Amino acid sequence: MALAAIAFSVTACARECAPTVADGWVRMPPMSMPMLAGFGRIENPCTVPLVVTGASSPSFGEVSLHETRIVDGVSRMRAVPELRIAPDGDAILEPGGLHLMLMQPNAPLEAGSRVVVEFELKDGGVLRGEFEVRKPGN
Repeated sequence: MALAAIAFSVTACARECAPTVADGWVRMPPMSMPMLAGFGRIENPCTVPLVVTGASSPSFGEVSLHETRIVDGVSRMRAVPELRIAPDGDAILEPGGLHLMLMQPNAPLEAGSRVVVEFELKDGGVLRGEFEVRKPGN
């Protein structure tokens, strides 16, 4: 009986754990371009790591995670095939660091509009976030 109660409480806690995407925004380019960048924060309040293995959006033909690093004094960007977020941790997506590459927009974007990005998780789940489109400098 006690074992059943423990199993139930672990299951109940797992249901309460809900990673989120916060403060999501997309930088609108000054002119029409086939590529935009997305930023924000992925929060993992869970007791187990969260592993993001990909991303997609109905607003873009392709979405991927990238990271910008300075290598030998030169800024270089590389794809991030897997993003591991520690228990009770977060991943910051910001200009000049980890960010989303949003390629081939399906339609022109307007400042103030919102786009949905779905992050594919290693456990088979999906984490959905909304990103506000902002003018450069905002």
